[in-house]
Amino acid sequence: MQDRYLYLARHGEATSEEGGLTEGGRRQAELLGRRLHEVPLTAVHHGPLPRAAQTARLIAEQVSGVPLRECETAGDYVPYVPDRGELPSEIADAMLSRLGSVSAAERTHGAELARRAVADFTGPVEHGDAPRHDLVVTHAFLVAWLVRAALDAPPWRWMSLTHGNAALTVIRYAEARPATVLVYNDVSHLPDELRWTGFPPQLRTP
Repeated sequence: MQDRYLYLARHGEATSEEGGLTEGGRRQAELLGRRLHEVPLTAVHHGPLPRAAQTARLIAEQVSGVPLRECETAGDYVPYVPDRGELPSEIADAMLSRLGSVSAAERTHGAELARRAVADFTGPVEHGDAPRHDLVVTHAFLVAWLVRAALDAPPWRWMSLTHGNAALTVIRYAEARPATVLVYNDVSHLPDELRWTGFPPQLRTP
């Protein structure tokens, strides 16, 4: 078994939910790519929406020779909707109201995609002569879900995690060891004016 290093990045700042990147978002993606230039990436996986696909392409330009792989499991979906009984009573109403518009079909499909994402992107690898390094360019919900899974936290806790545009998270998976979150929501590769986009103002730090 070989170690796996999973690099998770939310897409850069976007013009809209269905649109591509803003000028600032393109710059964020380029700077993230430069940060990852020396990482021996096996592949850059990305979701199908324009903002994730464009971010992945701009990163790939900085890490030449790494294949781009579009996949539905890296897309934008709700990975899990908790039952009221799973939540602390004092926050249940607020948390559930955020997911009130998610249909039954979306819940089922999102849960299946989340299960497949864990299977595809996490855990040590069975074959190979060296550690594997994978980058997944995705959306805030999937980053939160995979971090939650790495920490073995209750399923609903993904809802408490937020990820900034082009921020970087790194998780290590090794045989006979728990998953280790090495880096979370790191924006040190971005200048001040490009940090914290896509992040609630009240949660930003200097």
